[in-house]
Amino acid sequence: MMTSFYNILSNTCRRLIYRQYSKQSYPGKKIEVNKINIHYEEVGYGNYKLLLIPGALGSTRTDFGPQLEKLDKSKFTLISWDPPGYGFSIPPERTFPRNFYQRDAHLAAALMKKLGHHKYSILGWSDGGTMGLIIAANYPDVVQKLAIWGSTAYFTNDDVQMMNAARDIQQWNRKMLEPMLALYGEEYFRKMWHNYLDAVQDIVSNGGDLCKDDLKKIQCETLILHGDKDPLVPFFHIPYLLENIKNSKCYRFPEGRHNIHLRYADEFNEQILKFLL
Repeated sequence: MMTSFYNILSNTCRRLIYRQYSKQSYPGKKIEVNKINIHYEEVGYGNYKLLLIPGALGSTRTDFGPQLEKLDKSKFTLISWDPPGYGFSIPPERTFPRNFYQRDAHLAAALMKKLGHHKYSILGWSDGGTMGLIIAANYPDVVQKLAIWGSTAYFTNDDVQMMNAARDIQQWNRKMLEPMLALYGEEYFRKMWHNYLDAVQDIVSNGGDLCKDDLKKIQCETLILHGDKDPLVPFFHIPYLLENIKNSKCYRFPEGRHNIHLRYADEFNEQILKFLL
């Protein structure tokens, strides 16, 4: 889960880059929002404002390198953030109450308001897409367009089983694991990942609903991108989103998995540009 530049580096070099960020401060800026110090990056100078929301345990650079690097900075101002307890928004330590999707979504909206961005579109990956759905539903006068991928409005027991298959981080693909270990350290990352999986299990035990009722409140155009070989989000989630979000459409990557915006960055960015502009 790294940029095209980072992908050609050795794991050791990537680790040193992250440690350098930690020593000098962090790659972006920090601002206090609702009494929490939030790390964010603002890239570009275009009039079109675009909020990028990372997936579970993700951060600005682990999750959105190819977008921060390659999307047209003369057209867009890109704002990518680390939710509380993720990335460089530490402290606080990450927590996962049952409403953590709603908590983080409203905090992201508060961040954008504090930064003075009153109209913007959203790119949301995985958990970030679920938060994007919540923001679009609850702030319809603010969100212009929404693009999500690897995202759901609910969890099932099958979803939990697929995620639990990756509970042992030593079984992860090393290209995905190394940036996380470099950013968090193994102990914090393992603890956070296990806490996240336990929180998902708790949500499923209480019905699995993440934001079903919000879908019909979404007014903006919505693009749902999907990798047909996504091991974490089966295709059955996509028709549900399309049926319940009135102004939505889908673009599919036949060979894509969960990280289509990284693996197929150029094609992904091209579809985002067509959708937004």
